[in-house]
Amino acid sequence: MIVEQKLKDIQTRAAEIETQMNSGEVSGDELTKLSKEYSRLNEILPMINEYFQTVAGIKDAEEMMGDAELRDIANEQLHELNHRLPEIEKNLQIALLPRDAADDNSVIMEIRAGVGGEESALFAGDLYNQYKSYALRQGWKVEVIEENATSLRGYKEIVFKIDGAGAYGRMKFESGIHRVQRVPETEAGGRIHTSAASVAVMPEAKDIDVVIDDKDIRIDIFRASGAGGQHVNKTDSAIRITHFPSGIVVTCQNERSQLQNKTAAMAVLRSKLYEKQRMEQENASNASRKSMVGSGDRSEKIRTYNFPEQRVTDHRIKLTLYKLDDILAGGAGLDEMIDALIAADQLEQLASME
Repeated sequence: MIVEQKLKDIQTRAAEIETQMNSGEVSGDELTKLSKEYSRLNEILPMINEYFQTVAGIKDAEEMMGDAELRDIANEQLHELNHRLPEIEKNLQIALLPRDAADDNSVIMEIRAGVGGEESALFAGDLYNQYKSYALRQGWKVEVIEENATSLRGYKEIVFKIDGAGAYGRMKFESGIHRVQRVPETEAGGRIHTSAASVAVMPEAKDIDVVIDDKDIRIDIFRASGAGGQHVNKTDSAIRITHFPSGIVVTCQNERSQLQNKTAAMAVLRSKLYEKQRMEQENASNASRKSMVGSGDRSEKIRTYNFPEQRVTDHRIKLTLYKLDDILAGGAGLDEMIDALIAADQLEQLASME
């Protein structure tokens, strides 16, 4: 149900913010904060205006029903507006759902090869290329933080950052086990194999989100190994950070200097701790709600990529698309999959509020 007073409060708040921003009396962080809030409210205002106009139109049409000459026109108008109102209300309810505070953040993603040996590592590489292509299509920046590559262009593990506004809001439902069914390049007999890779998606954390005490970490410096540029194996630039309270260990050796590797490793550690805190809070507050689109746990099987049938199935929402090549290329098919997951989550939130 739409609470009209809440809608009026939003209109009032938007007007207040606009006046404040135009006054020239706010600047810096305060102006940035107000601009972000106004941008969010400004997305909802057109829907609020449409709602009030529709409600007013229904009231006018009902009053016209008393006039015999206008009754046919009024009846037609009433039918049209009453048909449109539920959809307007539904869109408004979705727009007013509490937003994940991290949705606007950039993301740090980890892809790890699972069962399946070299084929699993190749699939991990396919998933990385998929997300990299998708991110670049969105105008986001991709930066590899840590990688453990194989000789056949696969990855045992790759950690990377996608830098862009709203990246976490789009990518967060990718966490979990991704399964592939295909004939591996390493298979001489032409048999279809099943292998898997796990994906973890974490919102990038800022210094203000997570405070890390120096006494809680140990930083080890060692010589980098494997692919990574001319500096590898020549300098002790690789960094390993161990966080004692959580047991989380992060390494980084892709950057050219010890300082750069430390900065990148700290960013990953901070994001892992931030996600851990968020999950603990979410589990405590939503203990009774089992999400249709999954918990974000990397041990949960979420999607299957079947090459012989050219199909991709998301098991959480029972959606199958016969667009495998397009999805793996980070194309419109992946957008379609992500949009469906977001819509399913929104509908589930609405149902839990009823």
